[in-house]
Amino acid sequence: MSQYFQLFNLPEQYPLDTAALEQRYRALAAQFHPDKHTTANPFEQKQALMMSATLNQAYATLKSPIDRAAYLLQQHNINPDDPHNTQIDPEFLMQQMQWRETLAQAQAEQDRTALQDLQNEITQAQTALYQQLEHAFAQQDYPAAGDLVRQGRFLNKLHSEIQNAPD
Repeated sequence: MSQYFQLFNLPEQYPLDTAALEQRYRALAAQFHPDKHTTANPFEQKQALMMSATLNQAYATLKSPIDRAAYLLQQHNINPDDPHNTQIDPEFLMQQMQWRETLAQAQAEQDRTALQDLQNEITQAQTALYQQLEHAFAQQDYPAAGDLVRQGRFLNKLHSEIQNAPD
């Protein structure tokens, strides 16, 4: 079992009980918070600090659907973020270009409605992608899951760019 899932006592699988993750994270974060170990010896203080850092990294990874998928793939010796993985579904590539054009036009025109519409469209695409990831993992189709992670990274980046668009 992989370290991050084991840390939170969760099954190593793509679908995740986010409420259980949150609950276990809060309990462990409180237990290992460095402030609780200020009177401990230097070794125990360092251990608490390292455990706290590991908990934060594990939590952030498992909480993010795309990072969780990438982490699961890495457990199968697949690195979806390898720069040599450049193959992208042509249909997604065309959609990607269209979204970029829409974003550029909405920003140039300072069209908040168009930005909100694009944001909604990207959110729907992310939701559909997460469902496809769940199916790919259920079928143990790791190459397809890797392709979806790369698509998800693009969607996350675009989502962030829309949110950070100047008013």
